[in-house]
Amino acid sequence: MAATTNKLRALIMGAPGSGKGTVSERIVRAFDILHVSSGDILRKMIREKTDIGVQVKKFVSSGQLVPDELLLKAIDSELKRLSSADRSWLLDGFPRTKAQALSLFNVAPVQVVISLDVPFEVIINRVKGRWIHAPSGRVYNNDFNAPKVPGHDDITGEPLVQREDDKPESVQKRLKIYSEMAGPILNYYAKQNVLVQFSGKTTNEIWPQVYKYLATKIEPKEKL
Repeated sequence: MAATTNKLRALIMGAPGSGKGTVSERIVRAFDILHVSSGDILRKMIREKTDIGVQVKKFVSSGQLVPDELLLKAIDSELKRLSSADRSWLLDGFPRTKAQALSLFNVAPVQVVISLDVPFEVIINRVKGRWIHAPSGRVYNNDFNAPKVPGHDDITGEPLVQREDDKPESVQKRLKIYSEMAGPILNYYAKQNVLVQFSGKTTNEIWPQVYKYLATKIEPKEKL
């Protein structure tokens, strides 16, 4: 087993519905590592009215995309702050293009890129069974967290609805967009020898693989 380190710079990628959020939560729970969302970084800087945050707000307020250069400055600033504090981090939601990946590697090179590989047909079936209680945000899934009464919220008895972007045709479109976006990024990281792919149909299949690998890189605080 390779020697573990006290500080790890990592990135996680996965298609919508791949379980990326759940895997990230388990990584944070099992290892001394911070989950860093690109969206959270921007919101924090806007809220604190930093120089970068003020600039970002101008684009966000007008419904425009934040330019790559400004987005990178925001993320670089936060990652450098965490690194100087000797904290490990797991970046999520960035990069979204190969150009962003190139820029990120120049300013804050990652040591590990975790890629979750779940068959698209599995994702479509998984998301297809997801229903929500709109007023509360409670989420159900017909496959593993089914409501006690089909189509109705357990607490209020009110009807459940399916989000438009959870319908099969919407999911297929989102997966196609992800493939087109992620392909060049994953190829780039593979060439940098930092990409590690974990395959499976469920999070419970994938998580032990991720844990075992990360335990060779950073000391776990919780045994699997």
